[in-house]
Amino acid sequence: MWTRCFLTIAPILAAISVAAGAFASHALKAKLDTYALDIWETGAKYQMYHAIALLFVGLLALQESMPQAWLNAAGIGFIVGTVLFSGSLYTLSLSGVKILGAITPLGGVGFLIGWICLAIAGWSQVSS
Repeated sequence: MWTRCFLTIAPILAAISVAAGAFASHALKAKLDTYALDIWETGAKYQMYHAIALLFVGLLALQESMPQAWLNAAGIGFIVGTVLFSGSLYTLSLSGVKILGAITPLGGVGFLIGWICLAIAGWSQVSS
């Protein structure tokens, strides 16, 4: 079940990232200051990085010999990280509400958990 979710959510997140980048370049460029635009673009960039990572997790999970629990944890970490990290940056750049920046590190923790779980999955696979 998780594999199907990852392989579906990853390209959706990537498409949203592309749309967010285009939206920033065309619609937001005249409305946001440089600082807010940089925040938005950071959200879009990290969303794309982790959409690709999520796709990679989904493809690895197709191999039954891979440790599925670690891959599932990695994928969930990347999804939660993207929602919290990129989502808070998008909202912060549009609203200017600085307190939203307090959510961003929680997304970063989600990303870190995802990468650590992916490393453990790789180590477990090579060790067995």
